[in-house]
Amino acid sequence: MTEPIAHTVAAFAHNLGLADLPADVVENLRARILDTLGVSVAALDLDTSRAALTYVSANGSPQAHAIGLPGPVSAVDAAFANGVLAHSLDYDDTHLPSVLHPSATLVPTVLAAAERFGADDAKAMAAFAAGIETCIRLGMAGYDPASGDSVYFRHGQHATSICGTVGGAVAAAVLADLDPGGIAAAVGLAASMASGVIEANRAGGTVKRIHCGWAAQSAVRAAELSLAGFTGPPTVIEGRFGLLQAFLRDDSRPEAVIDGLGREWLTRDLFVKPYPANHFLHAVIDAADALRRAGLRPADAAEITVLAPGPVIRTIGEPIEVKRTPKTGYQAQFSGPYAVTVGLLGGSGLGAARADFTDARAQDPLRRDIMAKVTVVEDPECTRVFPHQFPAAVRVRTVDGRELVERVMYTRGGPQRRLSPDELHRKFRDNVVGRLDPEARDRVIAVVARLGEDDSTIPGLMRDVGRADVTPR
Repeated sequence: MTEPIAHTVAAFAHNLGLADLPADVVENLRARILDTLGVSVAALDLDTSRAALTYVSANGSPQAHAIGLPGPVSAVDAAFANGVLAHSLDYDDTHLPSVLHPSATLVPTVLAAAERFGADDAKAMAAFAAGIETCIRLGMAGYDPASGDSVYFRHGQHATSICGTVGGAVAAAVLADLDPGGIAAAVGLAASMASGVIEANRAGGTVKRIHCGWAAQSAVRAAELSLAGFTGPPTVIEGRFGLLQAFLRDDSRPEAVIDGLGREWLTRDLFVKPYPANHFLHAVIDAADALRRAGLRPADAAEITVLAPGPVIRTIGEPIEVKRTPKTGYQAQFSGPYAVTVGLLGGSGLGAARADFTDARAQDPLRRDIMAKVTVVEDPECTRVFPHQFPAAVRVRTVDGRELVERVMYTRGGPQRRLSPDELHRKFRDNVVGRLDPEARDRVIAVVARLGEDDSTIPGLMRDVGRADVTPR
């Protein structure tokens, strides 16, 4: 590579127009926006969401809308608040095999920056495409094909917020109407703002909920600083002290960022979450649910084993004592033993829903009894497929000595088992029920379905979701 990666990405983003995008990519991007808005509205239930809104509402510079606030706030603050909401329920989409959640940063960034800089819808969609591709490709630069693992995660780093900051800066810089040099400068600035430590997945705490908000606000800020004249190093991605070397050491694949850029759309590999839990748990829920539908009752189980890919065990199975006794619904969203209980007891909705991940249910004695029987171990077949899929199996030894095994090798919501448009709309409606009135709900669905075809519908769209009811439930 002779040209710096940041310059290649900047030229790609600057030259990309809506007409350059394949039709299926445009539809996918629209679906990502609708899904992210619905998940964000649903997250208004959380104390941390109200804290984020209180935080940003105290600031001035009305430029963009935060979901749940009727009046505008600064674009940086809108991006922060909406990013917090988008990632807080662990209901946002996932790219495999990079194991990123790109839309939770990119959608808040694009919507805030589009309002801030007065960009039309077509430009916003093209910027979204450029930013999310950059984000995913930076994640793929940290994917180790030999181990099937993310090097970012291996080092304890949250790839979503790290890569999202840089990808978001690309999108925000395009919307700020910066030239390729200005976009590259925004990338150089954003790399110094990229961060995220993932220990909360193991040990608890709500800090992970701010990671995408922090990334989104940093992305908008990087574009604003580039607009003001600040610059970054041209080799900020691949240089000796650049982002890849700093986070990944010698285990990075810088070519993954630019190979096929503009021809191969990695957004097609996004997995939409049907359940509001860590994505590693979805196949566990489905496997346990299949055993339940085949006639297994929790009382029939003497021992239960979750068979999972080796790299995910540290997230869903360690420390096992903690995973068997989650204190909160949030901790339950990362517990393999709890996912088994959801499936065996018959989750709400289509397998599982937000009602299954409450503090009360996490501490329910019946669920604790089931979780006490569960161990989580590596399964070679699952490891072989991971991380192109998040497979899992549940093996049960019954009290009468039988052994039952159910495997789920293709994750629901991914390219092999996509959710239909009706299922996506149902997820959105379920997420906003009681928060958006029916007229606003239907208007949001209709506007998002046409994004890019009209001039400037994003401000009206954000005013609608800004009026979502934030009353505690």
